[in-house]
Amino acid sequence: MKNAADKKQHRVQGFQVLENECIWMKAGVVNFRLCDNAYDCNSCPFDHAMRKAMGISAGGDSHREAPRWVEHLKRSYDGASRPCRHSLTGRVDAPKICVHNYECYHCAYDQMLDEMDMADTGDAPVYHRVSGFRMADGYYYHLGHTWARFEHGGRVRIGFDDFIERLFGAQDGLQLPPLGAKLRQNEVGITFEKKGRRAAVMAPVTGTVLAVNQGALRHPEIAHADPYLTGWLCVLEPKMPKMNLRGLYYGTESRRWMEMEGERLLGLMGEEYQSLAATGGRVVGDIYGEVGTLEWDELAQEFLRTGRVTPEIPL
Repeated sequence: MKNAADKKQHRVQGFQVLENECIWMKAGVVNFRLCDNAYDCNSCPFDHAMRKAMGISAGGDSHREAPRWVEHLKRSYDGASRPCRHSLTGRVDAPKICVHNYECYHCAYDQMLDEMDMADTGDAPVYHRVSGFRMADGYYYHLGHTWARFEHGGRVRIGFDDFIERLFGAQDGLQLPPLGAKLRQNEVGITFEKKGRRAAVMAPVTGTVLAVNQGALRHPEIAHADPYLTGWLCVLEPKMPKMNLRGLYYGTESRRWMEMEGERLLGLMGEEYQSLAATGGRVVGDIYGEVGTLEWDELAQEFLRTGRVTPEIPL
């Protein structure tokens, strides 16, 4: 199977997005274009190219100089019925009128939606079991066993996958980065503790920390019980969402990768557990605690890809 870094994915798959038509298509400027950047227009190369092609100065204030789709929306809808862009993109179900001339940067409603999105985990995803471990549809997976979920506006929610939670068992403590910290894909971003031992976990994407899950920080068992929803860890603002896709698995490729990880784990556990797996036995919630032959540092090196952790590792 090819390495995740060699994949050629071009479209960010947003989680539970009701619409996927580009705002330029919604406005009638182009005949057909699907959003491939989770509606993060500010970092979208297509949006930048359209602005340039339609005569907007590259040196202008990008937050104040409106793109030309705004002009088309103004012509298409009269002042009493002009729809909010969030209604157009499916971010909100109810129809709403734009009262700020499509200048979202100073709209209180826009800011409120951002705050609500960071606090709201949304609906539970559909799960599949792969080698006994749960995997959530619509999520991206990193080889260090963290997940990334792209949400409206390009923000990314991250957390531990079910493999980590079952391999090491429920954590006694978590160390999450502070607000404003910059995480980098493939570099240590989070650590967890259990019975005096610590392990480092790589960040699945590059971005600035906008929110951390205080509930999981106070009660790490939440991440163990529900790693893909209430047990999320951080919300990040990536500079360019699509730049992170080369290091992530998605869809059927993520499931093939998890099958390989399960096989590697069985190889470390020994013949007795391989036979048990062949009979369809379920994966326990604390493999490290149940299998006495497994070593903490070996598991961290093999599956988290970070090796041994010392207290000096910065977060």
